[in-house]
Amino acid sequence: MASSKEYIDFVLEQCNGLTARAMMGEYVLYYGGKVVGGVYDNRLLVKPTPSAVVLMIEAPKELPYEGGKEMLLVEDIEDRVFLKKLFESIYEELPEPKKKK
Repeated sequence: MASSKEYIDFVLEQCNGLTARAMMGEYVLYYGGKVVGGVYDNRLLVKPTPSAVVLMIEAPKELPYEGGKEMLLVEDIEDRVFLKKLFESIYEELPEPKKKK
């Protein structure tokens, strides 16, 4: 099942600096130019960086799609302060994107 436009729009409204790119009916999420997670089947999933795991200690781990790597499910997508803190912490731990040739 593809994610709805309404759901991705709501997620993007919750955090300034968050952008999305559509991919095969789902959405890859970027924060500051780095991939931090995605929206898959109307679920907000983020990369399980060390800080994300600490911030979301009880978050279930789910697969974004068959064959994908486990990600953390963000269940409270209405807490803007938490989401900002979460995306900022993930951003800090990810490497800089590789430059395109």
